[in-house]
Parts: sequence; structure tokens; C-alpha cells
Amino acid sequence: MTTLWLFILILTTCGFFWYSREIAEAAREHAAQQTEKLNVQLLSVACQKRRIGVLKNGKLGIKSQFQFEFSSDRDTAYKGVLYLENQMLIKVDVPPHRIVD
Repeated sequence: MTTLWLFILILTTCGFFWYSREIAEAAREHAAQQTEKLNVQLLSVACQKRRIGVLKNGKLGIKSQFQFEFSSDRDTAYKGVLYLENQMLIKVDVPPHRIVD
């Protein structure tokens, strides 16, 4: 019986890791779309927070917060924040930044 519980724990951990990687890929794609829309260069994307919670649709899921860095003039880096529920983008915070033509 202990072996069964250990097996279930290992499978759950692997599943959570796999799904977390899918969410990180979705965040990278959302960040790329945002930087393309703003006409700036994407530098990096990193996870700030990840937790299990109740989503806006009332179901249990993963709420994540990702920070992405971008540059508009190749000298200065700015940090924006993406808020995701599972793989869906909920909100984007973009700081004021210099626009270069």
C-alpha cells in the first residue's frame, strides 16, 4: 500500500511539473505578443508567483504571475507583469517606457 501512495505522489509531482512548464510556455507566448504589440524587444520572462486557487470561473486551478523584461531603446530594461489563470492571460501591467521610432 505504501508503494501505491508513493507512486501516486510521484505521478502527481511529475504532472504538476509538466503542467507548470506548459503554463510557462504560454506566459512566454503572451509576453512575446505584448512586446510585439508595443513594438519593443522582449528580453526575458520569469515566474514570480505560482499557487493553486479558485479561478474566476469558480474552478480550481493555478494562478501565476510572470515578470517579463523588455527594452524600447536597447539601453534601458523595463519590467512588466503578466497575470495568468492556468494558461489564460487575465491582466497585463506595463510600466511607462520610452518610445523610440
